[in-house]
Amino acid sequence: MSETIKHKIEALSKEIEEHNYNYYVLSHPTISDFEFDKVLEELSDLEKKYPEYLSPDSPSQRVGGQITKEFKTVKHKYPMLSLGNTYNEDDLRDFDDRIRKAGLSDFEYVCELKYDGVSISLIYVNGLLTQAVTRGDGEKGDDVTANVKTIRSIPLKLRGKDFPDEFEIRGEIFLPKKEFIRINDELKSQLIEEGYGEEEIFEKQFKNPRNAASGTLKMQDSKVVASRRLDCYLYALLGKDLPFETHYEGLHEAEKWGFKVSADMEKCSSIDGLIKYLEKWDKKRHSLNVETDGVVIKINSFDQQKKLGFTAKSPRWAIAYKFKAAQVSTILESISYQVGRTGAITPVANLKPVQLAGTTVKRASLHNADIIEKLDVRLGDTVFVEKGGEIIPKIIAVDLSKRSSDLFSESSHPTIYITNCPECNTKLVRSEGEANHYCPNELGCPPQLKGKMEHFVSRKAMDIDSLGAETIAQLYDAGLVKTIADLYELKKEELLKIDRMAEKSANNLLEGIKISKAVPFERVLFALGIRHIGETTAKKLAYYFKNSDSLKNATLDQLLEVGDIGERTAQTIIDYFADRRSAEIISKLKHAGLQFELSEEQLTTTTEKLKDLTFVVSGVFNKFSRDEIKKTIEQNGGKNTGSISGKTSFVLAGENMGPEKLKKAEKLCVPVISEEDFIKMIAE
Repeated sequence: MSETIKHKIEALSKEIEEHNYNYYVLSHPTISDFEFDKVLEELSDLEKKYPEYLSPDSPSQRVGGQITKEFKTVKHKYPMLSLGNTYNEDDLRDFDDRIRKAGLSDFEYVCELKYDGVSISLIYVNGLLTQAVTRGDGEKGDDVTANVKTIRSIPLKLRGKDFPDEFEIRGEIFLPKKEFIRINDELKSQLIEEGYGEEEIFEKQFKNPRNAASGTLKMQDSKVVASRRLDCYLYALLGKDLPFETHYEGLHEAEKWGFKVSADMEKCSSIDGLIKYLEKWDKKRHSLNVETDGVVIKINSFDQQKKLGFTAKSPRWAIAYKFKAAQVSTILESISYQVGRTGAITPVANLKPVQLAGTTVKRASLHNADIIEKLDVRLGDTVFVEKGGEIIPKIIAVDLSKRSSDLFSESSHPTIYITNCPECNTKLVRSEGEANHYCPNELGCPPQLKGKMEHFVSRKAMDIDSLGAETIAQLYDAGLVKTIADLYELKKEELLKIDRMAEKSANNLLEGIKISKAVPFERVLFALGIRHIGETTAKKLAYYFKNSDSLKNATLDQLLEVGDIGERTAQTIIDYFADRRSAEIISKLKHAGLQFELSEEQLTTTTEKLKDLTFVVSGVFNKFSRDEIKKTIEQNGGKNTGSISGKTSFVLAGENMGPEKLKKAEKLCVPVISEEDFIKMIAE
């Protein structure tokens, strides 16, 4: 009996994966959705009844259900480098010339559409998907295996037998345009039912498929990820002793193993053929069900790729060509003003709806008062709108030929920028050298207060994952929290009065707040949301001053001694700590038990061995990641910088360091040291 059940489960699994392959990879379904669901339901029922036969690569696992509280950081075996960009034919011909000057004459290009999504690295061992890792910083990424297993175009188990025992394949996870529209429509309907207005709905909806794909891939509940119907094209194979000689051949072999590879990939034997490919897809790309912003061009031969090698940041044998952003004209109907977390005012153009690059555009960014004045944009104008890599499109020009000459027309009057905050009516300020106007009422303006709380609980700050933007808005609107300090005074009985707040959710929220009290000082400092103080600057300040009291009492000159702290940032810090309301918030947070000084462990690992020394870290290292090395430099009193100058003390060089940096170091007589040299320097 048991063998019969086992064979039945195996047969159903094989049948379902075949249907998945036909539907999601070949785009040729052989069964209706209803019939597919029935077969999947039969498999799931059997696996629940006989869990001993549930395999990790079972197609039933694609429906999700696993909860991931924290994504594990994984070091890439092969760094995920970025590509150099080019925007015109001349740059492409220069790239072609560089290839030839490197000694290659007989070569061919492979052209692939550059899909706008999230890069992913998939690792297969003995034909099974064992790990999926995001690009991250190129050296390390997040393990998102549970979520990636829900993507039906990614095989959990490979087809056939002629694949390497172990290899890595990279691709782009994306949200198809139709799915993006579906998700936003469903979200809009839900928000309308909950009583949200048009402005709030626009803010809460996804702004483009790329951001939606990125956010979905990092969701904690894989069941929700499965419902989003992400897709994936694979574009690169890596591993030892791969059984083929060219990139093109490798991807066609990967197709046989069950991977989805773009059918629009082409080989070109000349630069002219390559340019014809670009011209064709510049016109056709908007008809695709996926966003694409360019073409990736690679040398086909692996041997030739090896000969050309890498710079510190990118391969010399590949380049990305970016299409010119799509444009359209429409009418500017009104201008609204939004208040950000830092109090920055952003003007937004409300447009007569128009189709642009396959989507309906209703709004466009106007950035700031200077841009409005420069464009001389007025209500009723016909404006040209461009959609590039921005979250929302931007206005690039006014069609003056269509502006009315009627003195009573709105478009005859220049736009007057607002003088008071649209939320709290505080008079706006604009400091010298600033592009934006700001509402200075940072501890009394509702959007700023909510925004500060959202920043405070974010992953890189206090990491209170049970507190999202919607919950924060509910707590604020109910009068339970007005500042970040109020979060630590929340009571369970208060939370249970909030709509849709069950006991389990309240417990999770309070537990998350309690755990956050152990977050180290440098992250608490970043979480405070002091203007101009990013994650890196907060870390430098924390290690320099050791505690908040020393930082609070620091003079302008003392602050300027900290690396990369300018006068404007230093004055912002002084103003923040001098504010009575800030002092009250910090006092409450200290009383709540948050960390406002370096721990004993941090203090003991901090030295001044590298005091007054400036390092440029470049290349790939064996024993430590680049981030770990930079952290060690800072913990020992040194300073990191990105470019070599006469003030640089040492260049710490790893493998594949860019030759230009090496030349510059030699020219300026800056010592170049190895990873081993650096370890000895710290150990002394």
